[in-house]
Formats: sequence, structure tokens, C-alpha cells
Amino acid sequence: MKDLRLHNYWRSSASWRVRLGLNLKGLPFEYVAVHLLKDGGQQNSDAYRAVNPMRTVPTLEWTEADGTVRRLSQSLAILEFLQDHAPSPSLYPEDAYLRARARMLAEYVNSGMQPMQNLSVLQRIKAELNGDDKAWGAYWNTRGLEALEKMVQPTVGRFCVGDSVTLADVCLVPQLYGARRFALDLSPYPTLLRIEAACAEHPAFQASHPDRQPDATPG
Repeated sequence: MKDLRLHNYWRSSASWRVRLGLNLKGLPFEYVAVHLLKDGGQQNSDAYRAVNPMRTVPTLEWTEADGTVRRLSQSLAILEFLQDHAPSPSLYPEDAYLRARARMLAEYVNSGMQPMQNLSVLQRIKAELNGDDKAWGAYWNTRGLEALEKMVQPTVGRFCVGDSVTLADVCLVPQLYGARRFALDLSPYPTLLRIEAACAEHPAFQASHPDRQPDATPG
């Protein structure tokens, strides 16, 4: 596997997860920006549809030794592939129960929160259904964070599951960043904020932060 290319958007939480995985595992990659708001959404272009027919980010692309170009989309599938390709440092605890807990916490975000605030969902709620997209996003973030604050308690250490970064942290931190965009008061979630602060000290979290990406824009 060579010439890793990550098609992503700086503020996409799913993109941030994969940047985190690549940085945690020390895998260099080419940053390919896909701006979700410019030009009617660059993810909707014919060129990007050929890369990812679902028109979502991220997409990881690479070249095999025989010249075959391969692609994966969906952040958790990509992270699972990276785990298999580069097992150390692991995104999962060794204990089977704790591995399942890490996956469970990750899915609280991946399936229970982030899809509800996805750009395409918010755009449809606002433009086509005449709904309050901000209130919608805030509701699902609040519901999910309330659950996560409780569900990390049995396993929390420095991070969500013990004292090593796992898939749960990789999903949590981008979600907290996104929640702030809905002006949520995060003070009711002290455990999650403590975990976030610990993650912020890690070089991989620093390198993958949205504000440090080449396509980052203010506002």
C-alpha cells in the first residue's frame, strides 16, 4: 500500500476521525480537499462521484504494489482497515469486553449523533422542510452527549476506555467540536470534557485538528 490520499473536508467530523487514525498510526498521506460548500458542493461534482458515488467524505485512496488503485469510504470501515494494516498502536483494547465497549461508544457517535447533524440532513431540513436546522442538530447532540457522559463511567480512565486512546476517543473529540458549532453548553458533561482535554495533549489529535488543515477557513 503506497501513495495514501485522503479526500476530506477540514470541518467534517468523519474526515477528522480518519485523519486521527492516520496520524495515530504514523501513516503519511496526501491531503485532498473536497469543499462541501463551494461550487454547489464539490462532493457533488462528476469527478468526485467517480471516487465516491455516495458523495460523502472521507474517502481513502491508495495504490497497491501491482498498480491497482483501491478506495474505501465510511470512516469506521477505513479505521478498521488501518487497524489491520498497521496494528500498532491499536485503536482497540486487548480485552474482548473492553473492545466491545470502545466500539459501542464509537457507535453512539457514528450512528446515533453524527448522521443527524450531517450537512445534507441539515440542508434538507432547512431548505425543503422549512425546519430549524440548528435546533435539530442541537437536540441530537444533547441527547447523545447525555448518554455518553453516563456510558463512559464504567471504563473511563485518562481516555474513554482506560488510559490509551481507542476508537471511542477518535469519535468523541470531533463530535464535541461539532457540538460547539450548535452553541451547546457542554458543562453538563465534565467527564467528556476531561477526556477531550487529555486528547488535546496528544500530537495526533493536534496534527489532525480541523483548524490546522490546509483548507481551513475562518467562521
